[in-house]
Amino acid sequence: MLLKDILSKVVVVESHGDLNIPISGVNIDSRRIENNHLFIAVKGTQVDGHTFIDKAIAQGATAILVCDPIPASVPNNVTFVRVADTEDAVGKVATQFYGDPTSKLKLVGVTGTNGKTTIATVLYEMFRKFGHKCGLCSTVCNYIDGTPYPTECTTPDAITLNQLLAEMVAQGCTYAFMECSSHAIQQKRIGGLTFAGALFTNLTRDHLDYHKTFDAYRDAKKAFFDNLPKQAFAITNADDKNGAVMLQNCKATLRSYSTRTAADFKGRILEESIEGMLLDFNGQEVSVRFVGHFNVSNLLAVYGAAVMLGNEPQEVLRVMSELAPVNGRFETIRSPRGVNAIIDYAHTPDALQNVLSSIRDIVKNKVQVITVCGAGGNRDKGKRPLMAQEAAALSDRVIITSDNPRFEEPEDIINDMLAGLDTAQRTRTIAITDRREAIRAAAMMAQPGDVILVAGKGHEPYQDIKGVKHHFDDKEVIREYFENE
Repeated sequence: MLLKDILSKVVVVESHGDLNIPISGVNIDSRRIENNHLFIAVKGTQVDGHTFIDKAIAQGATAILVCDPIPASVPNNVTFVRVADTEDAVGKVATQFYGDPTSKLKLVGVTGTNGKTTIATVLYEMFRKFGHKCGLCSTVCNYIDGTPYPTECTTPDAITLNQLLAEMVAQGCTYAFMECSSHAIQQKRIGGLTFAGALFTNLTRDHLDYHKTFDAYRDAKKAFFDNLPKQAFAITNADDKNGAVMLQNCKATLRSYSTRTAADFKGRILEESIEGMLLDFNGQEVSVRFVGHFNVSNLLAVYGAAVMLGNEPQEVLRVMSELAPVNGRFETIRSPRGVNAIIDYAHTPDALQNVLSSIRDIVKNKVQVITVCGAGGNRDKGKRPLMAQEAAALSDRVIITSDNPRFEEPEDIINDMLAGLDTAQRTRTIAITDRREAIRAAAMMAQPGDVILVAGKGHEPYQDIKGVKHHFDDKEVIREYFENE
């Protein structure tokens, strides 16, 4: 593809060199540059790509996209192009280079603090059951029609993302479902993509280590809806005070879902147990294997999106009844002597509160609830005491332990959490740094019928310690103790 064609959606401020040269690859990482590639110099949060231009040229780059002034002296065989913002340009360039994949399938994005993984994954599984080839971009893993493509971040960089979407198209996918993180939106990783629909879940405290203020975090999410095309649909959670904010400047077709107020898609719980729920969605009953009030909202979002994508409501509910919970989201394991363990990714105060409230609604006060939880290192410290408070408020016993300490000392994180507890709460709380020992202690405390919540890691099969990911799977550990009891 010619450079001028790749740049067709970008406003060029100035250029030096031939724009008719063929380009065989595009990248923002100089280490991945090969002969005849375009290197895009992005001023990232950690490094400035402009400092790697010489390395990119040495690797074989024949075109350089910059937002800094073009150097006075440049190699004769390298074309330099300047734009106002290379971060903004990356997505548009990648979309053109990979053949505009989102013009060839229907892409639905999900954003919010909680529920993104569940909603995107359930939609992916549902539409596969409808008979469509589908793709999924998720925190847990990316998928192309059942084949996994492991990932390390919720939303990949724009080039990786377009490459993945192009491969989905090549393999015949007609739908794709994507988690859209606030980081990805703000860093314009989804720039250039055309969305058929977008969903908002909720907004609570998270990622303030990056966004600094709650307003900035909210505005990052809102930007996703501001940029939707008129022909798309946008579905928001009417039960969240920020739900209406998301749609203030949105040009798409607007819809809402709720468990509490009037909405286009309304749901309520008729019956619930530790194994599942009987729900009423818009006057129709459906039995599901999901548990928890928060999952009613998640499934309503799925229902709304599926209907807006042209499916009959009865068929949507029929398929929904066949689907299983997402890996690491309210997964239940029962021991031979009748102890229930729930594994959940809850890693924010509100997520922990949601899970524990759902457990309390089911078991009432008939059994003991024991919670094992921690908080991640090198992340927002302000949420640590809040997480401990939520755990203590809704649990009979709490064990504070290590999660992913990263480059912090686990004991320091644990102490930050304990600082949020009053004297009475501390009497029901113990700290065990070793996560395996913490889970074992919970299993030993539990009596038949009791519920153990192991929160914070969910689908993650590792602990991140000092830059090394050590194998650790909460489900494996709890099953091991249950099998040997």
